Amino acid sequence: MNDLDKYLEAYEGNIQYDFDNEILLNWYPRRILEFSKTTDSLLELGLGHGYSSNIFSNFFRRHVVLEGSHAIIKNFQNKYPGCTSEIVETFFEDFNNDEKFDVVVMGFILEHVNDPVEILMHFRKYLTPVNGNMFISVPNAEVLNRRLGHIAGMLPDILTMSENDVLLGHKRYYTIDTLKKDIKEAGYEIIRIEGIYLKPFTSKQILSLDLDNRILNALCIVGIDYPELSCGILVQIKPIL
Repeated sequence: MNDLDKYLEAYEGNIQYDFDNEILLNWYPRRILEFSKTTDSLLELGLGHGYSSNIFSNFFRRHVVLEGSHAIIKNFQNKYPGCTSEIVETFFEDFNNDEKFDVVVMGFILEHVNDPVEILMHFRKYLTPVNGNMFISVPNAEVLNRRLGHIAGMLPDILTMSENDVLLGHKRYYTIDTLKKDIKEAGYEIIRIEGIYLKPFTSKQILSLDLDNRILNALCIVGIDYPELSCGILVQIKPIL
């Protein structure tokens, strides 16, 4: 079994944290579509839960997805049998061809890999020169609910991995500062930075409130202006020429 296959359980849709994942992973692709100047070609790293890949496949003329887990690929194909995206089974570090893409997306990927800076540098060559854009999303260690838990003494170290992080195979948490550091070290500049889903309480607490979907949508809209307090951070970057 591929080492990545062991994380399949986290992507099958049967855990408590799927509530957060559904919000995050349906929101950020639509923000990317809003800021993409073209819908011609997209290279996406990782299938994960499949939400983003399914969304992007309906808009981009050419959509290539890289995924290192055969089990996660099969899970995606079972969920979305009509998806027309091209899926390439490969580790990100091993992918190598001469094609250029107008958009490269790393949606909640950098927290999983051994060397985020190396990945960012490696995929620079796949961006269309001059007009190519890369979008990155990562989980935010300093999201409001974790800040509150830390101040309340319930979370001694704000960078401590949660149960969900372990289940998903995360290797690190990001803050705005550490994300900016990796982006700069890899030779990119930030064009745009925003928050994904202003999350005030834990998943269990929010579920107990049974909030109207309009409120959940409002938390996503408000989060745009508060990346330092949001569950995820979304950045648009370009290589420094």
